[in-house]
Amino acid sequence: MFVFALCGCTGSDPIVVIQLHPSNPDILYIATNDYIYKSRDGGKTWSNLSKGMSHSRVIAMAIDPAYPATIYAGTKGDAVYKSYDGGQRWTSIRGGLDDATISSVVNQFVFDPADDTHIFLATTMGVFESRNAGERWTKRMDGMKEVLMVVTLGMDPSRSSVLYAGTSGGVYKSVNQGAHWRQVNNGLVPEGMVKTSRALSVTSVQVDPFTPETVYAATLAGLYKTTDGGASWVRIGESLKDQMIVSMVLDRARPGVMYVAARDGIHRSEDGGKSWVALNEGLATTNIRSLAQSPLDPQLFYAGTNGSGLYRSTDGGAHWEALPSMFPKE
Repeated sequence: MFVFALCGCTGSDPIVVIQLHPSNPDILYIATNDYIYKSRDGGKTWSNLSKGMSHSRVIAMAIDPAYPATIYAGTKGDAVYKSYDGGQRWTSIRGGLDDATISSVVNQFVFDPADDTHIFLATTMGVFESRNAGERWTKRMDGMKEVLMVVTLGMDPSRSSVLYAGTSGGVYKSVNQGAHWRQVNNGLVPEGMVKTSRALSVTSVQVDPFTPETVYAATLAGLYKTTDGGASWVRIGESLKDQMIVSMVLDRARPGVMYVAARDGIHRSEDGGKSWVALNEGLATTNIRSLAQSPLDPQLFYAGTNGSGLYRSTDGGAHWEALPSMFPKE
């Protein structure tokens, strides 16, 4: 296994995933277009954890909230991998996904907060559910007739039975843990356009942890908000220069505070999306690919760029410092 040291920021692969350990602030994982890396010292040095995996691109990662040594990785074209030892060894777990793996992309994992063995997948072939920690997956697309590609899932943290699916054609809602879905596109996608190329592709959908009837949907054409559980949506964030939102974070400590990332950097709103301030001081590039808030310290953020490495902020995004590119150490 190669160990990588920080040796100067001269560019890197896009950082598509940032996954932070739930209880140890020194442990974090990132995935680039080619590999998964792990740091045990807060980003000073890194190890390549891709041994035992195929060369399929990793799109999503998740850490078991109850047993954080257990890691899941979702790939493009090769289903799901699971590690029981913090990423040292990987096992392919694709039962129920066999027919979907060749053309499927695993976009996101969502854990039921009441049961860590109960997991949902958002994939380009639909929503899948496992009730035995990924050993077997079952497709859950009843009612989602107009679309196939599911990009993101949002679970109500206070009611795990309530799920929102962001798709290639807007948002769907389930109130029975994915057993049935209904379209909730009022204000998002005009009727009759869901199947067309002009339909709204959702990149992130998240339920407000303080007000569960409030849900935010980030899309490739702007930001939307509902305050009535998806019955109607309104456009917000129209003052943002770039409307192609690639990442969104709802602050876990302060109501109404949210962050979005796009090609012109990171912006924060403290009033539920009405007004925004840029948070780009210290960033060598504003082309952001991924954004994560620490589960332990709400002031600690990591930002992955589209070619200029990983950045860290310890003051809620006001200032950023580079964790430079990784190169083999002799």
